[in-house]
Amino acid sequence: MSTANRVIKNTAFLYAKMGVTMFISLYTTRLILNSLGTTDFGIFNIVGGAIAMLGFLNTAMAGATQRFMSFSEGEGNQEKKKKVFNISLVLHFGIAIIVGIALLLTGYIFFNGVLNITTERIFAAKVVYGSLIVSTVFTIMAVPYDAILNAHENMLYYSIIGIIESVLKLIVAIVVVNYTGDKLIIYGMMMSCVPLIIMIVMRIYCHKKYAECSISVAQNWDFSLMKEMTNFAGWNFLGVTSGLLGNYGNGIVMNHFFGTTVNAALGVAAQLNGQLMAFSNNLIKAVSPIIIKKEGESNRESMIKYSFSGSKLSFYIFSFFAIPSIIEAPTILKLWLNVIPEWSIIFFQYQLIRTLIEQLTSLFSTSLSAIGSIKELNLITAFFDLLTMPTLYVLFHLGFSPYWYYWVIIIFMVLIVSGVKIYYCIKFCGLVFQDFVSKILFPSLLICGVSFLAGYTISNCFSESYLKLGACFLSTSMTLISFAILYFDENEKKIFFSIFNMFKAKIKYIHK
Repeated sequence: MSTANRVIKNTAFLYAKMGVTMFISLYTTRLILNSLGTTDFGIFNIVGGAIAMLGFLNTAMAGATQRFMSFSEGEGNQEKKKKVFNISLVLHFGIAIIVGIALLLTGYIFFNGVLNITTERIFAAKVVYGSLIVSTVFTIMAVPYDAILNAHENMLYYSIIGIIESVLKLIVAIVVVNYTGDKLIIYGMMMSCVPLIIMIVMRIYCHKKYAECSISVAQNWDFSLMKEMTNFAGWNFLGVTSGLLGNYGNGIVMNHFFGTTVNAALGVAAQLNGQLMAFSNNLIKAVSPIIIKKEGESNRESMIKYSFSGSKLSFYIFSFFAIPSIIEAPTILKLWLNVIPEWSIIFFQYQLIRTLIEQLTSLFSTSLSAIGSIKELNLITAFFDLLTMPTLYVLFHLGFSPYWYYWVIIIFMVLIVSGVKIYYCIKFCGLVFQDFVSKILFPSLLICGVSFLAGYTISNCFSESYLKLGACFLSTSMTLISFAILYFDENEKKIFFSIFNMFKAKIKYIHK
């Protein structure tokens, strides 16, 4: 099977999963928001909001194991894969313990003057935070199995796992709606059980399916490989943790100045953005193992090519939904939620802009991981991720509006970090800056400008909200398809239009 066909097949599995999980997740959020109310929903997002980010933590941490597993797959080294798996189990068990202790110590600080939570809800908030710690430990311990599935490009089973997880969360939401006691407490406790169930299901499957999933640490221990993996995982963990701490810490600063209502708005924006990101993230997940395998085969030219193509395609796919959603954000939120928390609309628009910019270099980090050069990138990224917190504190202390939260994040955590990724790809991967400008940056800026103008102009021709939304999506789609024909090479067109045909098939099925 050709690489392009493999990407199409795996992306098809991931989109099938997304078609199920997206609607379940959006409906689950609607149930939880209506059931908990704005205040408790805001408390959950500030105290237990990291649970929602554990998917990103899981994916990013799995990158270390997946990098070595996919690299070994490219080399065709079965024995090395067994060593990578066993060392990964030991490393992530240690990381789970360290993170659990760190969260316990951090919780003591949070609940002694940092968080702005009413006295009568402190106990419930502490229960949610304890549930977060348990959930985090199980999620980290499942990372080696997540990496195995990705390294083998087994997106079918990965999709099944995702559907199971979404169904479990829906069951939790239904229980919370019908529960007569403290809904926030039962929600936090039940959510902590979901990662445990997912870890057990993944573990059983991987041990039955893959020969390298054999727990024999003593027989497969390799000190030099352990040192290399520990070094890589450490720098990778620094980058992931700084990003999570930056986002979480920024939410705490917002809570300190503006209260839980603003945190509810941030939660709504992040939830809806996360669902839209799934469209491009599915492609990224399908392409990432290929980039690392190409480096394992010592094929640097193909590695850069797929990094370019993946970043370009992920940007275009996300644009399909981001641009019309930015224009028609009030209509979308009105259709989704009964009660729209204050600031949700503008936060949602800014969040989409942030993610859209990030797509331009979405696979450059994977290229640097493939060659093992992540130290400098993660050091600089960590500095700017953590710099956002004191900057926001000063700005809000001076009386700046809550939307400056996104201005600071876009400048520090997106634009500067993207520039750093480009610099190190030029330095270590052989990236040619002129190629980036001509093949990714210029076409992307052009498409955004033209598509936004087309969608905004067409939507203003209608007064009915449903017609405005439909016309906006249609005009944006037609513009994006026109640019795809102009700027994609043959392989990119093949992948793009296969994905587009999947969307058309789903729409026709729903219409019937």
